[in-house]
Amino acid sequence: MLPSAQVSASVDRRVRDAIERYGTAMAGLMLIAYFFVFAQNFASPANLLNIAKDTSFLAILAIGFALALTIAELDLSIAEVASLAAVVAGWLVQQKHDPSTAFAAAIAIGLGLGLFNGFGVTVLRVPSLIVTLGTAAIAKGLAFMITQGVAFVGRWPTGFTGLSRGTTWGISNLILWMAGVAIAAYLLVKWTRIGAHMTATGEADEAARLAGIATARMKRIGLALSGACAGLAAVLLAANLSSAAPNMAGDYFLYAIAAVLLGMTMFEPGRPNIPGTLFAALVLKVLGNGLVLKGAAYYVQDIVLGGIIIGSVAFSAMVTKKPAFKV
Repeated sequence: MLPSAQVSASVDRRVRDAIERYGTAMAGLMLIAYFFVFAQNFASPANLLNIAKDTSFLAILAIGFALALTIAELDLSIAEVASLAAVVAGWLVQQKHDPSTAFAAAIAIGLGLGLFNGFGVTVLRVPSLIVTLGTAAIAKGLAFMITQGVAFVGRWPTGFTGLSRGTTWGISNLILWMAGVAIAAYLLVKWTRIGAHMTATGEADEAARLAGIATARMKRIGLALSGACAGLAAVLLAANLSSAAPNMAGDYFLYAIAAVLLGMTMFEPGRPNIPGTLFAALVLKVLGNGLVLKGAAYYVQDIVLGGIIIGSVAFSAMVTKKPAFKV
């Protein structure tokens, strides 16, 4: 039999590991339970559906950022790329083009700019922090050039708006899009060779390269997928609002980053992971909705969001004994 001291140490280690992996998730569940009980109208079906729909835009955008962070690169262009993709989709719909053309164009814009970011990082050797900020500025300028600062608004065809507002098998299309992206991203990272190579590239770039992994290709793939997710989030947002403005995705930028960083404090501490990102996106939207219903001032959300970002990075650094990510 093991000495009692060893048994006690083993139990303590398991408890500590459980807290590190699931402590934040449990806190998120308690927060949701709090608003269920104490926030008036929070538990109404209409409000819960609105939270789920709003979470879908954030989750898709955040999953893209998580895929970029998986290969240890930052994509700070996601919001501006999404806004440009939405503007292009809105312009095409406004010009009576087929909704499928608008959808494909938005995805192509996001994917193309993601590939451009990857080219900048791997070929031009520009740090992702710099190249994605540059891409964000370019995308913002193009969006304002196309719209001249005026949003596209109109009675758009149901073939386009139905992408977000419609239902399939009685389930909101937005929720299905979110679930589909999350499942696809999870399977890619956890069950494919490309996903394993992306993870290895992010954790130890040079070691992965020496092991024969095409690290430059992995970085291009990660940033391209981030851009594609931004394009998808954009077209769904435009379809839901029946409008497209040059800064329409700006409010999601910090929330997307916060969702990924908060997700890194649960399930796989210190690593960007899809389940954590998805749950964190839900918690952030629940928090925002609950604070509004409780009558909190608008600036309280910003203060809480900033605290979440700093606390998440600090927690990840503490768990991994190294910076949460490098730029």
